Amino acid sequence: MSSAPSFDQMIDAMTLEVWHNMRTAVETGRWPDGRQVSDEQRQLCLQAVIAWEARNLPEEERTGYVPSHCKSQGDAETSEQPVSLRPAGRQGDH
Repeated sequence: MSSAPSFDQMIDAMTLEVWHNMRTAVETGRWPDGRQVSDEQRQLCLQAVIAWEARNLPEEERTGYVPSHCKSQGDAETSEQPVSLRPAGRQGDH
């Protein structure tokens, strides 16, 4: 019996399309097909989006979900402060 892939292995195998779908889920609370995303799914998608961006995109192309007090992916994963579900620059909008 094979073991489930680790989070790191899943991020390594994640495609641009999957990243985009997860980003959509984080931003809208719905999957691209319109189904509602649970709070747990939304948090997992956010973690995956942050990790994928940290590995694959230059800093200036990232969505800005990593809080400004977090300087690296490791800091984001261990931070006790909540992470906004809104991209940077839109946190004051309601």
